[in-house]
Parts: sequence; C-alpha cells; structure tokens
Amino acid sequence: MSYNLVVEWQPSYSVGINLIDNQHMELIDLTNRLFRNCVSGKGRPINIFLETLHEAVNYVHYHFGTEEKIMERINYPEFREHKRQHTDFVKEVFSKVDEFNSGKYPNPLSFVYYLRDWVLHHIAVCDKKLGENLLILRQSGELRRITVKVKEDKATGRKEIK
Repeated sequence: MSYNLVVEWQPSYSVGINLIDNQHMELIDLTNRLFRNCVSGKGRPINIFLETLHEAVNYVHYHFGTEEKIMERINYPEFREHKRQHTDFVKEVFSKVDEFNSGKYPNPLSFVYYLRDWVLHHIAVCDKKLGENLLILRQSGELRRITVKVKEDKATGRKEIK
C-alpha cells in the first residue's frame, strides 16, 4: 500500500453489485483524500479537511440512498437494521463535524481512521449480506421480476436509481 493511502480497494471488498462496488471505491478514495489532507501539512489543512469531509458526507448520503432504494425494491429482510446503521453513522459523522467546527476535535486523523474502519466493517458485514441476498434472488430467477432502473445524472455523473 502506498504511504499516502490509509486504505486500498481489494477485490475481497466486492459485494457483487457493480453500482455499489463503484460507490464503495469512491468512498475509499474520499477516505484517502481526507487522510492525505491530514498528513500533508500544507496550507490550511483543517479547512481543506472540512471541505473534503463535507464532500464525503454528501457522497455518503448519495451512496446510502442507492443501497436503501435497492433494499426496498427487493424487499430485503434486513432493511430496517441496515438503514438504522446508516442513520447512526450519519449522526456520528455530523456530531464529529460539529466538534471540528467548534474546535473540540483536535485530531482529524483519528476521524479518518474511524471512517475507514466503519466503512470497511459495514462493507464486510452488512453490504456483503445484501450482495448475497441479491445473488440468491438472481439464481432463483426472482430478480427478473424486480424493476430497478439506473439513470446517470448528467450534471454530476452519478448513477441514480429511479
């Protein structure tokens, strides 16, 4: 792993859903950008860190929305628990952002490690279960009965589930 990465995408992180895997790669990239902002020591690192953190929070909302739309469409049995984990994570991130903004959180690097660990654990446990559920639906032929349309937003380049 490169010295300027705190985490590197591994094929073992794949949940078998290209759209979700691509979004997970972007989350890992944002985590690494936050890490580089912390260790670079150039310019105003806390301001750059907060800008990147804001971008990461927006992307997390987008990503969680994608997962939740998929789970709703397939009537995923663990939807409520999975969504609760998303909600709890977002609350924790906002709490940490408030601490940064008020000067109460002196070490942004510890937040980067928190983000890395949470994302990797969530992918390895919760999102893998979602991927396994989709594989079962695909193998049984039931996935063909579920309509999930993906459309690219031309302004952002993000793929949205409609």
